[in-house]
Amino acid sequence: MAKFPEAEARMFKNVFVCRRCKTKRKAPVLKVLAGKIACRNCQTRKLRTKRKK
Repeated sequence: MAKFPEAEARMFKNVFVCRRCKTKRKAPVLKVLAGKIACRNCQTRKLRTKRKK
């Protein structure tokens, strides 16, 4: 887990994970919610935020 806010922002802010192939993608939240961002590998638009453990 990140020890300070700058590291946590780099790891989790605007990072999304594809629900189908589990690849990570950095993108603005509003574009993902609007459906304009797709996965680079499988071209699906089903993305979720990266989980903080």
